[in-house]
Amino acid sequence: MRAYMKEERVKELVTTSMISETLDPRLLMVQDATPTTLPTSNVMENDTRCAEQIMRHGVVEKVLIGAILTMLTFLTICGNLLVVISVCFVKKLRQPSNYLIVSLAVADLSVALAVMPFVSITDLIGGQWIFGQVFCNVFIAMDVMCCTASIMTLCVISIDRYLGITKPLTYPVRQSGWCMAKIVLSVWLLSASITLPPLFGWAQNVNDDKVCLISQDFGYTIYSTAVAFYIPVSVMLIMYYRIYRAAKVSVAKHTIAGFPRAEEDESVNCVTAALKLQKEVEDCASFSRLLRNDRRNISIFKREQKAATTLGIVVGAFSVCWLPFFLLSTARPFVCGVQCSCIPFWVERTLLWLGYANSLINPFVYAFFNRDLRTTYRNLLQCKYRNINRKLSAASMQEALKLSGRPDLVL
Repeated sequence: MRAYMKEERVKELVTTSMISETLDPRLLMVQDATPTTLPTSNVMENDTRCAEQIMRHGVVEKVLIGAILTMLTFLTICGNLLVVISVCFVKKLRQPSNYLIVSLAVADLSVALAVMPFVSITDLIGGQWIFGQVFCNVFIAMDVMCCTASIMTLCVISIDRYLGITKPLTYPVRQSGWCMAKIVLSVWLLSASITLPPLFGWAQNVNDDKVCLISQDFGYTIYSTAVAFYIPVSVMLIMYYRIYRAAKVSVAKHTIAGFPRAEEDESVNCVTAALKLQKEVEDCASFSRLLRNDRRNISIFKREQKAATTLGIVVGAFSVCWLPFFLLSTARPFVCGVQCSCIPFWVERTLLWLGYANSLINPFVYAFFNRDLRTTYRNLLQCKYRNINRKLSAASMQEALKLSGRPDLVL
């Protein structure tokens, strides 16, 4: 009996030992797996936090930020809406060259209506995207298309002004409403083409439950920033350098010709003038005709020079507003990686809103430099709709006679 009990005891010990040997590797595997799981979770959390830094605003900060962003959005809508109404409904301003101005105002108005409100709400809650993944792609497409259309329209306006100044006799004749409409359509189609790659799989936007960020793919970043900003701003700078050179040449020609400046008194001594220009004019009457033609050319030149100055200020404001943002956008993927935005949230948003502010600046720059647009703004704001065309015609009748009936331009 004792021998049997000992034998059973030995079997029990052997069985327990075998079970222990069987379980130990599994326990070791569980122990080894436990510490490796936690770092993986931490890495995922770091990646999520790296995409955007969610900020917590207090009540006072939310009220202040909301008031500022709402005011910017409201003024942008009102200013660009005034431009569209003025050019479309005032006969004197309804010229083919001003189609570009309408296109620019529509692009800026679209930014204010379709982009700024969602960015404002996102900023108020600290940067967290709450509108869903599907709408994120739609929002990014609208943002890129409208901002790019505004920038490219400014580029086309610079080319239009250059041709208007360097070819004042032939270029306006070749302008037509259909031609300008095709140019405007081309600008919008090219702007829309930049939004297509993320929608068709070339580069995916950074898009999850909390983040909505444009694709950080290296190739797409270089392509989009070059087409949307660097190429247009280079064309603008070249055009305005050539405009500056053309203006200098025009001034030199008038100086060499020896004609009196437009500011001089109308009563010119015919005898003295005829003696100075005896090789070019035979009598006082012919000299008077030359003088009138010269003053008319000077008046046209001064108007074109003023238009170039106005648009130069518009382009300068555009560069100041958008250059910091595009420099940051170009460098961000190379600094932070394609799935990460390591730039402080407040820096990104400050530069972004500085770019959006360009949509607010444009209509007020036009009004500051253009008398007809100022008059139209004032009459529209005072609800004096009926007499706008008559007042503008009466105010500019003398100028129109001097310029041989050539239509005035916004820029």
